[in-house]
Amino acid sequence: MEAQAAMEIKDNTFSRQFETFVDGKLISLEYSFQEKKIFLTKINVPDHFENEEFIVDFLKNIMEIAYERKLKVVPILPKIAAFFRKNSTYKDLLPPGIKI
Repeated sequence: MEAQAAMEIKDNTFSRQFETFVDGKLISLEYSFQEKKIFLTKINVPDHFENEEFIVDFLKNIMEIAYERKLKVVPILPKIAAFFRKNSTYKDLLPPGIKI
């Protein structure tokens, strides 16, 4: 699978978050690891940021990272669960027993 847009994403392992910038402002997705699973716990966006399409592209790029690292993805946030419902091509990243 190919990511939608060329987006530079930094995996800040110290802060346990994926980071990217839009218009000079930081957008991040916090995570935690347990075994070979990554739990996506919180999306941080600047105040008044409303570009949902950018967030979807950000999530798609992070799903590609999960594929590369052979991780299963556990969506903690309702927004990320909704992403999986709308983007069924990524459902194979969900661990067995997780229904969205």
